[in-house]
Amino acid sequence: MKSRHTPGRRVRLGLAALGGCAAALAAAGGASAHEHRTVAQGAYSMVVGWSGEPTFTGARNAVQLFVKDASGGAVTDLGSDSLKVQVVYQGQTSDSMPLVPAFSANFGTPGEYDAQLEPTRPGDYTFHFTGAIHGTAIDESFTSSPKTFDTVRDDTSIEFPVKDPSRGELSTGVQRVTARVAPLPARVTAAQTSAQNANDAGTRATILATIAVGLALVVGVVLGMQLRRRGAAAGAPASGVEAHVGS
Repeated sequence: MKSRHTPGRRVRLGLAALGGCAAALAAAGGASAHEHRTVAQGAYSMVVGWSGEPTFTGARNAVQLFVKDASGGAVTDLGSDSLKVQVVYQGQTSDSMPLVPAFSANFGTPGEYDAQLEPTRPGDYTFHFTGAIHGTAIDESFTSSPKTFDTVRDDTSIEFPVKDPSRGELSTGVQRVTARVAPLPARVTAAQTSAQNANDAGTRATILATIAVGLALVVGVVLGMQLRRRGAAAGAPASGVEAHVGS
């Protein structure tokens, strides 16, 4: 028995199919968010985001750029010197990085240009593009946000079963240890110098004491000789005295 569809039922089925396609496209767009912008007075369009989204710290990624002309055709002939990108994060700016083709005749999406990057801190990043497309100057900045492309998240949010310290926590710990350890060489040197000075001072004191004892002995010998001479000159009384002392 053949089933028959009324025109109204066909319309409803068509709308349901379109709704399913729209939901699928929306889901796909949410999984890989990029910002689309027309530049150079409408001559070109730039679609910018992370190559891998959602984006986490510590994972190798790339600044991803798709370039199209006004007719919607992919621009596939840009050299590595045509466009460059600098990444800005909380006042810090990276070196200028070339954007290289991420496609060929056999793979990839025509018009895609990437710059490899591994984000190390969570938060929002800005991609600043400069250079030229077919001689047309480009100077555009794109910043991550809920309405543009993915904000970088800390990789500890997806760690299991144990969450290791984040890169920021490890860096802070290393800086604290370094700050404590850094003065130690100077302190050791100062202690060694002090010990050497003390040793030198002790040596000098020993030498001076030895010299003093030597001088005392010399003085004693001289005084003894002088006393003996005086005693000999005094004659008998001196002998009597010596005899009395001896008794």
